[in-house]
Amino acid sequence: MKIIKRYHTIPVLLFLLTLMTACERTELCYDHFPTLNLDLGWEQEWERDYGMNHAGAWDAELHGFRYEDMRPERPEWVNMVINMPDGTTSEKYLSADGSKVDVPFGEGQSYLLYNGDTEYIMLYDMASLTEARATATSRSRPGLSYISERHPGDRSTNSPDVLFACYIKEAPSLGIHEHVSLGVNMQPLVYTYIIRYEFDYGLEHVALARGALGGMAESVYLRDGRTSDKTSVILYDCDVKSYGCEAHIRSFGAPGFPDKYYGRAESEVPDLPYTLNLEILLKNGKSVEFNYDIADQIKKQPRGGVITIKGVRIEDQIGSSDSGFNVDVTDWPDHDVIDLPIEVEP
Repeated sequence: MKIIKRYHTIPVLLFLLTLMTACERTELCYDHFPTLNLDLGWEQEWERDYGMNHAGAWDAELHGFRYEDMRPERPEWVNMVINMPDGTTSEKYLSADGSKVDVPFGEGQSYLLYNGDTEYIMLYDMASLTEARATATSRSRPGLSYISERHPGDRSTNSPDVLFACYIKEAPSLGIHEHVSLGVNMQPLVYTYIIRYEFDYGLEHVALARGALGGMAESVYLRDGRTSDKTSVILYDCDVKSYGCEAHIRSFGAPGFPDKYYGRAESEVPDLPYTLNLEILLKNGKSVEFNYDIADQIKKQPRGGVITIKGVRIEDQIGSSDSGFNVDVTDWPDHDVIDLPIEVEP
């Protein structure tokens, strides 16, 4: 008996041809998008050089740590906001190394990338991207009458978290199934001030210390690193060291300042009041307060650096007469604050 074999050649070829050509028709590609291979680079800078040359002249023995030790670590993850020409937005989440990201098809997109692992930062106007800005969370503290007089109406805040960002105004136009690699430079928007209160006398009377830095920018724009004109007062706690008191304070920097490290022309730091406060709780239960004008130091260091106060003194007649105060308390009780007369730096 003769066996007849039938080969359905034409239907099979048509099926294969459909698979090969279907994705060339946009209306059939419901789940295929252009892909960006984002490679994230990080500028892990804790301060910017505006003439002080801290990096080149760093004294590790004086500070007790290397310049490099102050560099912020890379964040845990990054948020990517995609802005379409019609004003709609979508979000993607990336690793700190970068990721392959499916992006919408079409032209005129812009991207804003920033690290999202923050606790003491609030974000505003994220829908527009061009006006997106970060501010620090509020913090209150009784007293600070001198700071309030110098900076009336300013909000007091925590020190902001480490923050990086990159704004891509014109994203590359990609076709369906197109893969493109894109390098992204994540720049810092928050910098660190090392604040040193150097004692000439009376350090042995100190139980706890805290401070405030007035006149700093309240917010920063994620698009270009420009700081707001509105100012704030940053509150912080200090460590007691062998030479005095020290604090490492993160800040957006001087207000109304277009940072040259974001590609803009050099500019002057605004001529505004910049005030440094030191409040000390003594072992006898009394409190003393010092205030300093540090405008000269901020103008030379608008984006992080080292602020030094020399000659702090607590005389024995103020620091003596031990009342048995417990130095382990974490919340200072109400005390009459002794505002010591000091020579204010010019």
